[in-house]
Amino acid sequence: MIFTVVIPARYASERLPGKPLIDFAGRPMVVRVADQAIKSGAAQVVIATDDERVRDVSMTYGCNVVMTSPEHRSGTDRIADVVTQMGLDDDAIVVNVQGDEPLMPPSLIRTVAEALANSDAPMATACHSLSDIAEMTNPNIVKVVLSADQHALYFSRAPIPWARDAFSTGINALPVDMPVYRHIGIYAYRVGFLKRYSALSPASIERCESLEQLRVLWHGEKIRVVVSLDIPPGGVDTPEDVERVRVEFDRLNKSG
Repeated sequence: MIFTVVIPARYASERLPGKPLIDFAGRPMVVRVADQAIKSGAAQVVIATDDERVRDVSMTYGCNVVMTSPEHRSGTDRIADVVTQMGLDDDAIVVNVQGDEPLMPPSLIRTVAEALANSDAPMATACHSLSDIAEMTNPNIVKVVLSADQHALYFSRAPIPWARDAFSTGINALPVDMPVYRHIGIYAYRVGFLKRYSALSPASIERCESLEQLRVLWHGEKIRVVVSLDIPPGGVDTPEDVERVRVEFDRLNKSG
């Protein structure tokens, strides 16, 4: 199977300015993400950025870089720009790996690409089972409900599915007879769908939940979801995340 990985990397960040270039064990974060993507077996790995500083540093490490417009409203629009510049065929598969996921398991990247290759859906993503009630009720953690054939029915920041009887007096435990899945923010697309995506009008549920993938469901498209045993350690959004990931790289260096 042949697939391409595109890594969107914006320099601007309110909480972490210059986030793609934060150092982790001697290599910038965006380069660490590219390292993981290369291990997935991708045919090519491309960093997509609108900032010359990210481009220049990435290229010193031998990374492929495509410059994109700073006017893009979403990472999906940025990736659509990249595949157009690259001239990829409509049937080609592209995996979007976020530029702030330096510990993304290579096996998960490949698994999502394979899930799309074996599906008639235009898009695929991943999830894993939740075991912590605090995560289920955390609005920063996105949940997903699946159909019998493992396509997304809905994504939400709210606790879903809602166990009516169990939660009637408050949420104290996860449902015992219904799995709860946490969405993992990695996506695979067919290039033809990426080109069509930018023409899809934003959806009211997308704006309400602030979840871009709901636009796809709103317009009647399917999203294949693979339930993964590989759980990414989490991305880098805060100074606390930086320290957590640095500790993990120190541990990996000592064990390796």
